[in-house]
Amino acid sequence: MDSWSSIARACSAVAILLVSTACRQRELPVYKTVPQFTLISHTGAPFDSSSLRGNVWLADFFFTNCTGPCPRMSSRFRQIQRSFAGAQDLKFVSITVDPQRDTQAALADYARKFSAEPGRWFMLTGPVDQLQNLSRNVFMLGDVSGDLTHSTRFVLMDRKSQIRGFYQSSEPESIQQLNKDIQLLLKGKT
Repeated sequence: MDSWSSIARACSAVAILLVSTACRQRELPVYKTVPQFTLISHTGAPFDSSSLRGNVWLADFFFTNCTGPCPRMSSRFRQIQRSFAGAQDLKFVSITVDPQRDTQAALADYARKFSAEPGRWFMLTGPVDQLQNLSRNVFMLGDVSGDLTHSTRFVLMDRKSQIRGFYQSSEPESIQQLNKDIQLLLKGKT
């Protein structure tokens, strides 16, 4: 009987360890804080990133004439926007890599096409050197070099505009993790 009770105690200890490990929240890293920046919104109005403070937000880089990954990325943003429809403190920022063609009118059309919720999802443009700095040095996603290649990753920021994660937009597992991480940040955890 002693060996059976020892086995039972060992199994209970393993079960408790497994449950506590599974219930423990994932701790999100802090990569860096996004500094304040000002661009032009698809509405034509100046957009000051300080308006994002206090909100959880996602960023990506795209261009409106893209026939490759950009429509898929924007569809994912639309899907996440719908999934978190009640979370008005979740914002979306899409920054063009093609400011010459992505005029305010082109961005506004694109915003309508993907049902960007006003005041919640912003399509942004600005001077090439500023877009380059944001893509390379701030969001760590590579160059805005004029050849229209760009990262297809999403970047997640917390309420202090700290980068907390990078997610490959084309991988369903990565998007599932993104949704979980958004929930954690919206609840004020990690």
